[in-house]
Amino acid sequence: MKFLDEPMRSYYIEKYPIQSLFSFPIISYIQVCQFDRGEFILKEDSNPEYIYYLVEGKAKLYVTHSNGKVSLINFLEAPIFVGEIELLNSERYSKGIQTATQTTCFAIPIHLCKDNLLKDATFLRYLCIFISQKMTTISTKYTQSQAFPLENRLAEFILLSADQDFYKEKHTEVCEYLGVSYRHLLHVLAQFCKVNIIEKKSRGYIIRDKERLQELAKEVKLNYHTENFKAY
Repeated sequence: MKFLDEPMRSYYIEKYPIQSLFSFPIISYIQVCQFDRGEFILKEDSNPEYIYYLVEGKAKLYVTHSNGKVSLINFLEAPIFVGEIELLNSERYSKGIQTATQTTCFAIPIHLCKDNLLKDATFLRYLCIFISQKMTTISTKYTQSQAFPLENRLAEFILLSADQDFYKEKHTEVCEYLGVSYRHLLHVLAQFCKVNIIEKKSRGYIIRDKERLQELAKEVKLNYHTENFKAY
């Protein structure tokens, strides 16, 4: 992680106005930071120093179970708060959040702003709506295995997780996330390659036909819209 100095700090704050989410003057407290792909924004069981507002990029939310198994819970896309639950409940330790692309965040220092944040009705109202929508979207994901074929869900997943049209997620994590067998996943990936939607490379897959992937993923996204869900 690196913090950006002026004039880049002012550039991002102007590009992504955040003051409207707060009643008190938050801008003077905000630092702008960037994470390279694969860096952790939050590590599991950590007590974060900042609440982050992700303005560019994507990240993955992980949890490690008591038996040592690691599960991918969700993908996070800008704009989204990171560490908001830890702000509201200091006894709750963080899940792991790792960047899937280069990521730019606003970092709000908790030790300086916590009292103001927890008294700010504008911010808390936004946070309540945000958390409700995020939890609903996560829970909805678990019903999709019965509602949609793997072709549609995998197309959405590839678009969500790809970095600059290159997809390289671990098959085992994808199988667990989508609730499918390893064999079924490989079969659908092979079908996508056969019709030139994606192309297999040594370290992953290049997206060759993004429009076709978007068409396949549209069914899943339409379901979100119909149910009045906002994806985070």
